Parts: sequence; structure tokens; C-alpha cells
Amino acid sequence: MITFIIGLVILIVGAAIYGSFCERVMKPNASAQTPAIKLQDGVDYVPMNKWKNCLIELLNIAGTGPVLGPIQGILFGPIAFITIPIGCVIGGAFHDYMSGMIFLRNNGEQMPALMRRFLGNGVYGVYHIFVCLLLLLVGVVFIYTPGDLFVAQIIGGDVSTLSSSIILVYAVILLYYLTATLLPIDKIIGRIYPIFGAILLLSAVGIFFGLFINGYPLTEVWEAGVANVHPYGEHFIPIFFITVACGITSGFHSTQATLIARSVTNEKYGRLIYYNTMIAEGFIAMTWAAAAMGAVNAGIATEENLFKTATVVVGIIAKDMLGSVGGMVAVLGVIVLAITSGDTALRALRLMIGDALHIDNKKKLNTFVLAFIIFAIVAAVLYFAKTDKSGFALLWRYFSWANETIAVFAFAMIAVYMIRNNMPYLMAVVPGTFYMYMVSTYILHAPIGFGLSYTLSYILAAVCSALYAVAIVRYSNSTSSARGLR
Repeated sequence: MITFIIGLVILIVGAAIYGSFCERVMKPNASAQTPAIKLQDGVDYVPMNKWKNCLIELLNIAGTGPVLGPIQGILFGPIAFITIPIGCVIGGAFHDYMSGMIFLRNNGEQMPALMRRFLGNGVYGVYHIFVCLLLLLVGVVFIYTPGDLFVAQIIGGDVSTLSSSIILVYAVILLYYLTATLLPIDKIIGRIYPIFGAILLLSAVGIFFGLFINGYPLTEVWEAGVANVHPYGEHFIPIFFITVACGITSGFHSTQATLIARSVTNEKYGRLIYYNTMIAEGFIAMTWAAAAMGAVNAGIATEENLFKTATVVVGIIAKDMLGSVGGMVAVLGVIVLAITSGDTALRALRLMIGDALHIDNKKKLNTFVLAFIIFAIVAAVLYFAKTDKSGFALLWRYFSWANETIAVFAFAMIAVYMIRNNMPYLMAVVPGTFYMYMVSTYILHAPIGFGLSYTLSYILAAVCSALYAVAIVRYSNSTSSARGLR
């Protein structure tokens, strides 16, 4: 377990050092009026306690990604215990903190509006379409995966077909999503999330201590023949970073940060609410990655399980470590992760479309009609994903790639903001360029993309990444500082 412990030290110590540096760069102002105070409307702009905001942010961003992604990502070996915390500290947590603080300083505007302000109308148009599709896919994925987990692990049903049990569970989740999307943020999200948060934390902590109590054997990074070797021949770059997306860096998080920016009452709370909650997600990712490796090494799961049926592995690990009751709580924690991300994803989608079409979201009829249209589309995509034999596999691949691509847009926006405010912008350009390389390589090589060889994909991706970095700096330097920035 030495490599795993080293990774945890990197995560915790790195977060303390780099998080503090990020805070010094942003210089939060405790006396500044936040959107929650300045624009309070009782629906989306609602002041809430910092700890409640912290729990809601964690639940918003932590879907099944930081569980299912690391379970599959650990097939690359113990190198994951090093790359996850490093990426989380300088990539994901930085991304979430900077996005959140920029939202706080720009009236809690949606990300598309900030794309227009910082990157221009052309980028705004592309991003807006892209992010709406991503949020739609998030809504579908976070109905499908928690629904199947509940049926398979809680009630012991068959999830291979669209059975009556599956339909009922999907319908209940959809109904909850619709309710949470329509009601003011503090009516459902603000009241029940602390309960969900307790379940989430109990399950994650339970699995963490179970690793040591049950003596799960973990492989060390220096052991011969294990690092960077995937049993199914997948390439570490870019597949690892696409697979473990949510546990390292997730563009989806920037779409959620604005929701909490409308409830934060003090800029000083930004580091706790944004940076530290992403570190908590990194801890969840590390824990499930270790549990998955230990389960395979202990012989209670197989590499094929990790690769093809990650949702099954969740139940195997939870019940083996924590017993029937504890295992059920842990599985419920994973289900909660997905459901509490799906509802806010669809809420953000409703707000973004409303803003783009100039629909007054304060009028209940407008909100209901828009939500109904969105949920009809979600139901149709969900039906396809469940009934087509390769439907969900196709859905998940596009979801994962789109998630990281959104992060590339967010890093560009952050970099331009930092350049215009005389901040050390390489903090954003470096991780943004890195992920530009990952998403470019993936789409150039993948069958769902251009199907090129890896060699050619790596070369072309390097060119795309260099152009990305140069374009950010040149564009920012060629435009005047945006008005109204602090």
C-alpha cells in the first residue's frame, strides 16, 4: 500500500500548498457583494450556509465518474495512484476553484455567457451547443447508471433488458429530476443534500478503512511488469485520462460551479467550496481505484469485471468490505453520487437554454414547458441507450470525451481571465494544453472519431495543442480588458 499512501500524501499536501497559492492569486474579497446577496430572487439566487454549499457542490460534481472511472482506470496499474492526485491538485481542483471564483465575480452568469465575454462570439456559439449536449448526456448517464445499480445491487433484479423494474426506477429518478429542476434551489437541493452527503461520506470512508481492515493487497508502482500495462491493450495516453476524467479533471464541474456561485455569501469561502471539494472527489477516486485493484488481487473480482461490468464491481467490493448492511449503504452512496449530479446538470441545462433563447425562467409556465421538452429528449435518448445493444457504450464514450473537451474550453476562459488580470496564466494554459492533447488524440484515433493510427494521432494532437496554447495568449493580448472585471 506504499504507492497508495504516497498518492494520498500528494493529494493532501499538494492541496494545502497549491490551494493556498491559488487563493493568493485570486485574492478573495470578504467585503464584496456576491451574486447571492446582490441578486437574491428566492429561486436560483439564494444565500445558503457555506457548509451546505460545500456539500451541495460535492454532490453536484461527484457522479458515478469518480467511482466507475477509477475502477476501470486502475487496469493501467498503480501509476493511477500517482497521476490521479497530481492531476486533481493542479488540474481539476484549480479548474473548479477558478471557475467558481470567476462566476462569483460575474453575477453568477452561466458558462456560455462567460465564453462570449472572454473568448468571443465564435467560441461562444460552439461551446454553447457543445455544453448543452454534454449536460443532456450527463442527465441520461446519471439516470441509467444509478437506476441499474439500484435494480441490480439493492433489489437484485435483471438489468440486461428494459424490464418493468428498470422502467419504474428510471421513472422515479426522472420525476425527482423534474421536481428538483423546477423548484427553487433551497427547497429540495438545499434541504435533502445534507442527508445525501452523510450517506456519501459514510460510504467513501467505509471503503477507505475497509482497505486496511480487510487487508486488500495493492500492487506497488515499482514492481516489474505492472506500471502502464493494460490487460486489453489500451494506451495510457489518452485512454487513462478520458476514462478517469471525473476523478482528475472534469469540464462538467464548471457548468455546476455557477449554481453554487448564486448561493455563496462570501468570496473567502471559495477555496473550501470549490477547491477542497474537488480534492474530496479525488479522495473518492483514489479509494475506489485501490478497492478495485485489491478486489482483483484478492480474487473476488476479475480484470474483465473492471473493464466490462464496473457497476457489478461496486456491489462486490461494498458487500465484501462492509457486509450486507454496510455494503448496501456504500452502494446507496454511489447511487446518490449520480442522482445528485444528474438533477443539477438538467437544472443547469434548463437555465442555459433559457438564457440563450431569452426565456424568462422566473415565469413558472416558461420553466415547466422548457423542462418538459428537455425531459422528453432525455427519455428518448435513455430508451435508445437501454434497448440498443451498443447504445450505452456509444453514449458513455461520447459523454467522457465531451466532458474533457468542455474542460479545455474552461481552461481557455480561465487563462484569458488571468492574463487580463495580470495573474500567472500558465497555471491555466498548461493543464488546458495537456487536455487539448488528450481529447485531440482520442477523437483522432477512436472509431467514434476519425479512426487514425495512434502515431498520426499523436503528431496531429501535438500540433492542435500548440495552436491552442498560442491562440489563447495571442487572442487575450489582442483584445482589451473586459469591462466590469475585478
